[in-house]
Amino acid sequence: MIRVVVLLAVVVALAGCGGGSEAGETTETSADEISGVAYFLRDGKVWPVARDVDAANAREVLADGPTDEEASALDLTTALPAEDLSDEGVAQLVYTLTADPSATSVDVDGTTYIRADFEEQTPSVLVESPLAFGEVSSPLQAKGTANTFEATFSFEILDEDGEVLAGDFATATSGSGTRGTFSFEQPFVVDEEQDGTLLVFELSAEDGSRMNEVEIPVRLLP
Repeated sequence: MIRVVVLLAVVVALAGCGGGSEAGETTETSADEISGVAYFLRDGKVWPVARDVDAANAREVLADGPTDEEASALDLTTALPAEDLSDEGVAQLVYTLTADPSATSVDVDGTTYIRADFEEQTPSVLVESPLAFGEVSSPLQAKGTANTFEATFSFEILDEDGEVLAGDFATATSGSGTRGTFSFEQPFVVDEEQDGTLLVFELSAEDGSRMNEVEIPVRLLP
């Protein structure tokens, strides 16, 4: 059996005292402190979807796999269950159990992992909000992490007919080999509630063609 322990970063400041706990001390989290997002695999890379998940049931949730809708629309799979976890399976657990910003690392069967250990299993642009199938209103607010050339990537918002409502480029805090964080807002206009798509992609520095394009289905609200 694979033992999973989630570690939290604890920062303690003691005003007026000369001692105390050091920043970065770790402790186990309780089962109800992490919830809301599970990471499955999309083309072998982690990808988030909404789930009721916590430290106690994460392995079971991931083993249950994506829903039919998620498998169809996002082509999601899972590397669990497995007695001997692959790198992809461990990446799913680590990303799921560190969805809470206070959880910094995960102990899997005696080995401690952080998200940065799984760069090969992370897409160049990882959109962590909005989640697939979520409702969005203008301005669309997106955030996540990216590791792209010169830290930039492009995005578009498409309506139900695939027409481009808005688009621009975004810049992460770092790139070109180092993963950084990003957030952006983009206004859009629709007359009625409808299915839409947030599209993220890179532009080739060589010929300007699109690379690593990912579609995220969303519900656009007027």
